[in-house]
Amino acid sequence: MIKDIKKFITYNNLDGYIIPKNDQYFTEYSNINNLANVTNFTGSAGFALILSNKNFLFVDGRYTIQANKQSGNNFKILEIPHIWPKNLANIVNSKIGFDPKLFTASTLEKYFDKKVKLIPLEFIFKDIVKFKENKIFQLKAQISGESSISKINKVKSYMDKKKINYLYSSASENVNWLLNIRGKDLPNSPLVNCKAIISGKGKVYLFINSKKISNVVKKNFKNLILCEEDNLFNVLKILKNGSFCIDKNTCSIFDQEIIKSKFNINHYNDPIYELKSVKNKTEIKNTIKAHLEDGVALTKFLYWFKTNKRKLSEKKIENKLENFRKKSKNYLYPSFDTIAGSGPNGAIIHYKSNNKTNRNLKKNDILLLDSGGQYKWGTTDVTRTVCRGKISNNIKNVFTRVLKGHIAVINCDLKKYSSGYLIDRLARKSLTEVGLDYSHGTGHGVGFFLNVHEGPQAISKYNKIKIKKGMILSNEPGYYLKNKYGIRIENLIYVDEINNNIFFKNLTYAPIDLELINTKLLSRNEKNYLFEYHLNIYAKISKYLTKPERKWLLSLIN
Repeated sequence: MIKDIKKFITYNNLDGYIIPKNDQYFTEYSNINNLANVTNFTGSAGFALILSNKNFLFVDGRYTIQANKQSGNNFKILEIPHIWPKNLANIVNSKIGFDPKLFTASTLEKYFDKKVKLIPLEFIFKDIVKFKENKIFQLKAQISGESSISKINKVKSYMDKKKINYLYSSASENVNWLLNIRGKDLPNSPLVNCKAIISGKGKVYLFINSKKISNVVKKNFKNLILCEEDNLFNVLKILKNGSFCIDKNTCSIFDQEIIKSKFNINHYNDPIYELKSVKNKTEIKNTIKAHLEDGVALTKFLYWFKTNKRKLSEKKIENKLENFRKKSKNYLYPSFDTIAGSGPNGAIIHYKSNNKTNRNLKKNDILLLDSGGQYKWGTTDVTRTVCRGKISNNIKNVFTRVLKGHIAVINCDLKKYSSGYLIDRLARKSLTEVGLDYSHGTGHGVGFFLNVHEGPQAISKYNKIKIKKGMILSNEPGYYLKNKYGIRIENLIYVDEINNNIFFKNLTYAPIDLELINTKLLSRNEKNYLFEYHLNIYAKISKYLTKPERKWLLSLIN
């Protein structure tokens, strides 16, 4: 594949070609992964720059170890945001080819900062995969908590204030949310790939594979105009003149240029992101139900793990947890590929076991287990670090400092720490006091029965979005020692409100491994938190457990 791209570079008189992870819908998890086909790198984020004489793979701190193992023989691995393509030696004035359907203007500006000559050229990958055309389905009001008409009216109100005549929503998850539709175009998210134009008068032009829409769905949408996926130009020709809004993060250069050929683009932020980030009471209620079912599966699994004396491999652990989840009639499928990293594999932040890497747990290994599920109706994501043998004091101390950061997040004062970057500092404080840190954000936003990773809210060093009632985030500080072990503790949390006071509440019901804690490092408040957390788990799920499982869970309440 690399040779074919280099031939393409030579034939088109280029100096290089850039390949992203995303497809034309800019989704994190897609059935199409050209980056993996070219580089062997299977992480969820990154891009490759292939030059005539060198190959570079750019990944963030979650993936540097993984990228070196998977792609280090053919690519030089560079870590973003510390280095970008624009920082490479001799890159100035190079001619770099790119597929205009796979990049936004803002992305390429961030990567190259106008230091190169960008040439729009599509490289045709040989392996064209055909996917099943699954029918979309609608979420009823008792599931979504709000009708699509109400949501469209909110968007119209925003457009009126900003004097926008047309909004081009190019992120599938936003369109899915707006119309209360879901599908199965992605391996781990209940999304249908689609885009939409919303007019100031409330008409919605939906760009989608029409074979995915049943007659029943068609009848339920009065102002919906169905358009084929690649029919943007012809639709634009019939629209009256006016101002357009696109989103700078998801509108491809290809689509942007088509829109610019007829309309003035005056705004660059899709308001649906912010609307979607604040969940209503029904969405929160349904998400809590999903987490209760997930908590039962996780607790049963953790009891099994702790009491099972047989040899266990990473694959066996993955399959066992999946089997526990499948016992729920509302469980659909994983919300991402399960991460079961034992010993040194746990230090690979987004590790995925395969036939070559699958380890048997050794007696004194710790296991990092990051997993989640898509349920009717809610999305879960939880990480636990657990042990079955004797653990060193050093690991216990580090685990306890990660735990202290985790507790600091859930208990923080959201009036004082009102944005993600402020909360992120609290999460790292106990680690940084002894010179330790982790190279990923502390938390990401989560969708309602949508993507497990959704913004704009996040708990990270750079996120300044204000935390609001109804937002769902993850709380997952960690620490990773290369070739030794990995530690991460993750719950999903949401923002609740009483008497104008907003605060975080846990969604996740899964015990924390007390055997990994050095209680001497915990304050009285932190000890009280652990007691109350496990007491709450027992109160919520004990009736679904066997007698031995209940007895084990009760032993954690001390």
